Amino acid sequence: MSVYTSAIIGHATLDTNTDHLGNTVQIVGGAVIYSSASAHALGHRVAAVTKIAPKDADRLQQFTIPKEDIFCLPCVHSMDLVNIYHTPDKERRTCACRSKGDPFTAAELPDLDAQIYHLAGLVYGDFNAEIITSLAKKAAVALDVQACLRHVAEDGSMFFADWSEKLTCLPYITYLKTDAAEAEILTGTDDRRLAAKQLYAWGAKEILITHNTEVLAYDGKDFYTCPIRARNLSGRTGRGDTTFAAYINERLTRSIPEALLTATATVSLKMETPGPFRGTRADVEAYIDAFYGDVR
Repeated sequence: MSVYTSAIIGHATLDTNTDHLGNTVQIVGGAVIYSSASAHALGHRVAAVTKIAPKDADRLQQFTIPKEDIFCLPCVHSMDLVNIYHTPDKERRTCACRSKGDPFTAAELPDLDAQIYHLAGLVYGDFNAEIITSLAKKAAVALDVQACLRHVAEDGSMFFADWSEKLTCLPYITYLKTDAAEAEILTGTDDRRLAAKQLYAWGAKEILITHNTEVLAYDGKDFYTCPIRARNLSGRTGRGDTTFAAYINERLTRSIPEALLTATATVSLKMETPGPFRGTRADVEAYIDAFYGDVR
């Protein structure tokens, strides 16, 4: 059996993105693609577990990891999303779902030897509580909370709502990732440090909160932050996914400040080019030398 630092589970999507000027492009994306790319680029061996309908099999070509590390489960429906960005910084957007992917269940997951199971979902219903509790018996669980908060209405529009099972599930989570807005939905406060404290009190062991200016980490004892220093935002899509995967895989062997610096530099460099990160650890180290001398 192959040994992986992390097994990343989520849908590979067709994203139709329209910027604030009305320019529209289609790109194959999804948290599983962006996450696996950043971890792989840093030298970690990761598995990607995804669901793609047979007619959309060409989406598998967008993964940057070796083909033997991609596990595509049988399904009927792929995930197709629409993103309309309202501002140049892409911080405000309207999302819709043209096709909702089939959910993942614990019983159908391949038997993998992974140190972390990374749940990289996109909408509510991708995962249920059972898959979280089941995987927590095997290894550390990392969760991007987006898939617990973002709901799809009958007309395909999307909206955010609090996670009804958070008090039950958070104690099973080793690494929890939210962005600033999601943290406020979960905790009721727009203070990221207070939100991190609350999420830790509810059971998550290590919290990562992304923001357009910085990334914050909290382990129940200390807060750590690192600034985002991208020179442009043409590759803004996939920011949180890139950050989280880089961070948790680095954390297996490095301290929080070291992992946070590497993850933040990786996403800063990634955001300068659309699509998943295709650089190397050497590229990230050079970026740190050039732009993070004061942090290192």
